[in-house]
Amino acid sequence: MHAQLDAVSSWVKQYCGLIVPQGRVLDLACGGGRHARYLADQGYAVFAVDRDLDSLAKIQHPAITAAQIDLEAEHWPIPVSEFGLWNAIIVTNYLYRPYLDLLPSLLEEGGILLYETFAEGNAEFGKPSNPDFLLRHGELLDLAQKHCLHVVAYRDVYVESPKPAMVQGLCASRGEPKIRLPLQFQA
Repeated sequence: MHAQLDAVSSWVKQYCGLIVPQGRVLDLACGGGRHARYLADQGYAVFAVDRDLDSLAKIQHPAITAAQIDLEAEHWPIPVSEFGLWNAIIVTNYLYRPYLDLLPSLLEEGGILLYETFAEGNAEFGKPSNPDFLLRHGELLDLAQKHCLHVVAYRDVYVESPKPAMVQGLCASRGEPKIRLPLQFQA
């Protein structure tokens, strides 16, 4: 089961092809870098951040810059003035609401927000169970609407793999995406 938990999210695999080829990707709360490595292998330049140095030490790839950054600092720790805008932002299994509304503004025009994490109802299946770490029903859709993002795909569902959980996922672009796919919606 541990290897399955370290597998790349099917959500990320399905939609990462919408990212501009060789684009700059920000992988927030990257953990051991499973998505950073996958995206780097697809030709993207990845900036992978996490606060856990031990996890970051597992990331060894020439197309990945890994940095220890506290994403829950008092001020947003990855300012546009220093890092620029991103062609994509990837977030999985992580939620920190104080900066959630900031993410769309960090995307280039046509940039992709690819978000997937636990949702309300997950307590039935284990951790996380604290509502502070669970998306409310429709929360990612509300984020997309508030920031005029183009929704490519959305889901708010029960999944069995990699472990039973309630998850919510969003694939959306700032402005028109460079590549068009049919809308997919699961609730």
